[in-house]
Amino acid sequence: MIKHLKRLATALGCLTVMAAAPAHAQDIKLGALYPFSGGLALLGDESFRGTQMAIDERNASGGINGKKIVLVKADAVDANQAVGEARRLTSVEDVSAIFGSYASGIAAAATQVTELAGVPYFELGAVADTITSRGLKYVFRSNATAKSFADRSVESVVRVIAPMLKADPKSLKIAIIHEDGPYGTLVGGFQKEEAKRLGLNVVESQAYSAKSVDLSSLVLRIKGANADVVLQTSYQNDTLLFFRQSTSAGYKPKAVIGAGGGYSLQETAQALGAAVDGVFNVDFPQVTMKDTGAPGLKEFVAAYEKQFGMPPRSGHSLVNYVGAKAFLDVLAQAKSTDKDKIREAVLAYRKPVGSNAAGWGFQFADNGQNQLASTNLMQWQGGKLVTVYPEAVSTAKPIALK
Repeated sequence: MIKHLKRLATALGCLTVMAAAPAHAQDIKLGALYPFSGGLALLGDESFRGTQMAIDERNASGGINGKKIVLVKADAVDANQAVGEARRLTSVEDVSAIFGSYASGIAAAATQVTELAGVPYFELGAVADTITSRGLKYVFRSNATAKSFADRSVESVVRVIAPMLKADPKSLKIAIIHEDGPYGTLVGGFQKEEAKRLGLNVVESQAYSAKSVDLSSLVLRIKGANADVVLQTSYQNDTLLFFRQSTSAGYKPKAVIGAGGGYSLQETAQALGAAVDGVFNVDFPQVTMKDTGAPGLKEFVAAYEKQFGMPPRSGHSLVNYVGAKAFLDVLAQAKSTDKDKIREAVLAYRKPVGSNAAGWGFQFADNGQNQLASTNLMQWQGGKLVTVYPEAVSTAKPIALK
């Protein structure tokens, strides 16, 4: 009996070693850290789809210098889970780099772990400027920042909203509301700074928790201030809550400009119905923009529809796809998984504006931020999110709220 147990223990030990060993020693393991569950799951999954498409495309063409890419998923619903999953990816899974992560709070937490571990982190969607302003050497971001979102939204008030309403921009009463995480706080702060610089009239500026179940007091406050234009930086749930409680309060501003994915999702439009028609959103490039300056856009949409059986749910899949492709090029050019060689390859990477399906270019500053990423102004018209500004990529003219 004892001999039998010893043989069984030995066999189990061998099985454990076999299970822990990689299937192919020459594969390159990369992590994918996104919120796949919880309140951020919809855009987390949409972002991951773009990354997965880039990986699949690369593997189909031979991988990275002949090595197949193996993607290890990690679910991070909040900052605490992001820390734990980043530790697992870097220490247990031993990945060479990590892609992520859509949400700024998740990215900020995870990158603290990866930096200490010496593992490059490729951010493809989180916008908080602080992610690339903390002096971290191995954090790189392909997408535009919160300041870009803020500046574009305020610019849109002056160049799009005011002309549409036939009003002097300085005569419009503006309310700035935002969720109180890193994402909303930064965008809202930059909006206030830019509005002040341009001499615009901000009558209210309020933060709230994205987990709120009641925004009625906030709605009544900006209604009482007679705000003509509302700038909201939000996720999906708080976007829906704001609109529903505004309707209940009988408050309808002349224009609403969202900032980010909460306003760009088809699911948001479906939930709001006719109320979304005429609503604006500053966000990453969407698949509805003019494709003359975005080579590969039609091909991306066709590939997405073939793989997932539906059109892209927001531009997050597009920009994650474009960013992931760029960083895969970087890994190939580095010809190594050494963190310093990867950093050197990132900083040397150059692509002109209008060279990819998002219309972006690539040129990374020393802090790891891509300086050639941008945002556009979209508007919901007839159930579709169309691009209305800048004119170079617009596919429709702006219309007033009904």
